[in-house]
Amino acid sequence: MNEEKSKRTRIIGLRLSPEEYKEIDRRWKMSNSRRLSDYARKKLFDKAIIKSFRNLSLDDMMIEMIQLRKTLDGIANNLEQSMKKMMTSEGKSDLKIWSAIQDNQRNQILIKIEEIKKRINLIADKWLQ
Repeated sequence: MNEEKSKRTRIIGLRLSPEEYKEIDRRWKMSNSRRLSDYARKKLFDKAIIKSFRNLSLDDMMIEMIQLRKTLDGIANNLEQSMKKMMTSEGKSDLKIWSAIQDNQRNQILIKIEEIKKRINLIADKWLQ
């Protein structure tokens, strides 16, 4: 078999009983293959299959951290845009309006920070169990 990366254009259809599929699925999840097709290809061509233990709680934690990072990025972006608008505004009336908006955003940021702290604490509690 050629080791070069080539487009895979051929499909093999395979029918399995529910029990057979459960067994293949179980073995695949115990391996380090990310996709079932990769696992099946290795098995068909007698390539080495590395069995590993995937820490599912770590996977869940990474998903949570990605969501938290997106939330923080959104907060930072909103704050930066508000600061730019406030710095380019003219007149005292505009400053009063932007000051009120800043106070509102500050309160929203504090609420989001508390939510993030709670989620991080929940993740830490799960991790330490």
